[in-house]
Amino acid sequence: MYMSTDEIRRAFLAFFESKGHQVVESSSLVPANDPTLLFTNAGMNQFKDTFLGLEKRNYTRATTAQRCVRAGGKHNDLENVGFTARHHTFFEMLGNFSFGDYFKQDAIKFAWEFLTVTLKLPQDRLLVTVYETDDEAFEIWNKDVGVPADRIVRIGDKKGGKPFESDNFWQMGDTGPCGPCTEIFYDHGEHIWGGRPGTPEEDGDRFIEIWNNVFMQFNRQADGTMEPLPKPSVDTGMGIERISAIMQGVHSNYEIDIFQTLIKEAAAVIGHDDLGNQSLRVVADHIRSCAFLIADGVMPSNEGRGYVLRRIIRRAVRHGNKLGAKGAFFYKLVGPLAEIMGTAGEELKKQQEMVEKVLKIEEDNFGRTLDRGMAILAEALDNLDGKVLDGETVFKLYDTYGFPADLTNDVARERGFSIDEEGFNDAMEAQRQRARDAGQFGVDYNDAIKVDADTEFCGYDATEGQATVVALYREGAAVDAINAGEDALIVLDNTPFYAESGGQCGDTGAMTADGVQFVVADTQKFGNAIGHTGKLAQGAVKVGDKLTATVDATRRAATSLNHSATHLLHAALRNLLGEHVTQKGSLVKPEGLRFDFSHLEAVKPEELREIERVVNEQIRFNHAIDTDVMDIESAKEKGAMALFGEKYDDEVRVLSMGDFSVELCGGIHASSTGDIGLFKIVSEGGIAAGIRRIEAVTGEAAIAALHAQESLLAETASLVKSDAASVANKVSALVAHSKQLEKEIQQLKDKLAAQESAGLINKAQEINGVKVLVTKLEGADNKALRGMVDELKNQLGSGIVVLGNVSGDKVGLIAGVTKDLTGKVKAGELVNLVALQVGGKGGGRPDMAQAGGTDAAALPAALESVTPWLVEKL
Repeated sequence: MYMSTDEIRRAFLAFFESKGHQVVESSSLVPANDPTLLFTNAGMNQFKDTFLGLEKRNYTRATTAQRCVRAGGKHNDLENVGFTARHHTFFEMLGNFSFGDYFKQDAIKFAWEFLTVTLKLPQDRLLVTVYETDDEAFEIWNKDVGVPADRIVRIGDKKGGKPFESDNFWQMGDTGPCGPCTEIFYDHGEHIWGGRPGTPEEDGDRFIEIWNNVFMQFNRQADGTMEPLPKPSVDTGMGIERISAIMQGVHSNYEIDIFQTLIKEAAAVIGHDDLGNQSLRVVADHIRSCAFLIADGVMPSNEGRGYVLRRIIRRAVRHGNKLGAKGAFFYKLVGPLAEIMGTAGEELKKQQEMVEKVLKIEEDNFGRTLDRGMAILAEALDNLDGKVLDGETVFKLYDTYGFPADLTNDVARERGFSIDEEGFNDAMEAQRQRARDAGQFGVDYNDAIKVDADTEFCGYDATEGQATVVALYREGAAVDAINAGEDALIVLDNTPFYAESGGQCGDTGAMTADGVQFVVADTQKFGNAIGHTGKLAQGAVKVGDKLTATVDATRRAATSLNHSATHLLHAALRNLLGEHVTQKGSLVKPEGLRFDFSHLEAVKPEELREIERVVNEQIRFNHAIDTDVMDIESAKEKGAMALFGEKYDDEVRVLSMGDFSVELCGGIHASSTGDIGLFKIVSEGGIAAGIRRIEAVTGEAAIAALHAQESLLAETASLVKSDAASVANKVSALVAHSKQLEKEIQQLKDKLAAQESAGLINKAQEINGVKVLVTKLEGADNKALRGMVDELKNQLGSGIVVLGNVSGDKVGLIAGVTKDLTGKVKAGELVNLVALQVGGKGGGRPDMAQAGGTDAAALPAALESVTPWLVEKL
């Protein structure tokens, strides 16, 4: 009987609820307090601590419909998604769980009852597997449930592997809870190639696993000892997509209601008519993982989970572009997805607008780099000497154009190439090392120095003062004196030097006395003490000495201008972009300022111009920069904003620039906004999910930036033989000409590629007037052989095709016969002829048949036997 996916989900949960199970909501795709997992990838993840006895729940039976993602780390199905019938990045796992309650007998009976009574699946279509030595499970299936012995397959340990390494033995890790499994398979019928579990043809699509019952029976010790658990438990899982395919009378998961709806919606928004195109399947799959990951709080980024999300989005966008998508399209599928997911889509509906916005922003951002990156990749592949794209090029595409390595691999694979993953990883590690090296500025005194002293800061109104040395440190250790030439840290009882805080860099300068000069390179806080790091250039200094502390006033002044400009920028951003903008970090130094803030999308050029205009307007207003010290509650009543990462005492400094900006700040500032002179934004970009960064300069640096832009414009005009006023039109014409040339080059490349693809068909021979192609392939995807044979048959018009593919230690075979010849030659007989010689067997329709084998060395001779066999038949 037909059932929708949502009906199956509801029926499953209702069935187990009727058996005393607590219905538990799907947990987040971001595992809670589990650093071992990138994403939730199985129904049992949220119950792991319960199974381990670390967490107690008020129920001992549970059932869930758990959202899962497998697209990174150990469980990564990304490359296969869209090209096979059952690989997905996102899937739902229906499960029932027993925490020391029932065990094998009830678990097996529950599964059988749901499948054969509730879903009414024919029993003769079901096949079960058990672990080779699990006689208990075998007896339950055979004696209690009534499954014939010939439909119960015992699966042992893998050849050459360790004990208990079997598809039917589950373990949480090298040690800990583990136990045998029993799996239920559905037979899709003889018309589909494939063998029973445990046979060479088991990778075929005839027998599909639909349910796995894991019996946590033992606690595996480090020495391999299996100790029986005091309370054996049950963990089961059934993929909803697979059971939906069965209940809806289809073979591929992509033919079920959810995917058919999403494929049609994707085709509509892309503008593509061929609903059978594999790229539509990729898009339909990827919208599920992307939408639900975002709904669960994952945002696109260049690290961790955000990076996985980003690469899935980009893979979907690329496949949409292959189909002719114009502009952003991916985000438009969120609504249809939330609707077709039924009860599982309720939470997505609540967040639909936010999810759509995140996807559209990411899609727009990627669109700007996709064309250029694709052109570079295509050129690299065209000029490749061999079949492997070097790791440096893969890294360049990642680092410069935002192409994840697996996206590059995806494109390369479509053209018959692979990538140097090891070389890419080496380049990535080299980049990380450069970043680590750039962050090493000598001794980290914060790790070593604990100063038991207080320093009074007196630098708000002064850049010079007299002070007494209260502590000295060399290489992290306290000393009584330092001598000329030594690096050291000096702590004073009071200082005009500002210690790095709130994003403002520490002051530099000098400490002097008769015959003494200590050059201060940086100033940092150490608790309530302020430490001055640098080198003693002349003389000697001991604890108790009097020194004159003098700040580099020019550097201090430039820093203070940038700090004040940061406050104006913050206020302008909030006024123009919205009050969701909050500071997420800053760096204020003499050369310029850097300001990080929360905002979901790139700031548009016109918005940046307006922000720049408003800040400069406030500078021209020449507001006095007033400072008031008050208690924290009074500051809040005044509307003062606290700065990111800053800690405040009960009494705080409130910095006001007219009514435009009021913030809490302990830093050094200009006297009035007019002192800033000029504010110029030099860059804006994203640094993390939802975090943007603006870099800007003020005063003399801003004027220098304008001069640099003028020089660049003049140089560009000279290069294109134009004047400054006409340079844009001239460059635009050159770009258009370049694109036309690139288009013509691409057309020539396409022609060459078509000629190369015809190479395989040229290997065809004639046997008694019939065109026959028999050839061996290396490393092709066995799942893709059917499409290849269809294309070759079309090219032959009338003929026979036999392909033998070696992939790893397995042999894949396929035979195709055009319908006008099936009266003389049956594809099933032909493929079986070859299969028997390579350790397998196979069969299928008269016009198309597949098989598998295990003896790759025997394949050439087996293929040679085809010609004499056909001579007799034809």
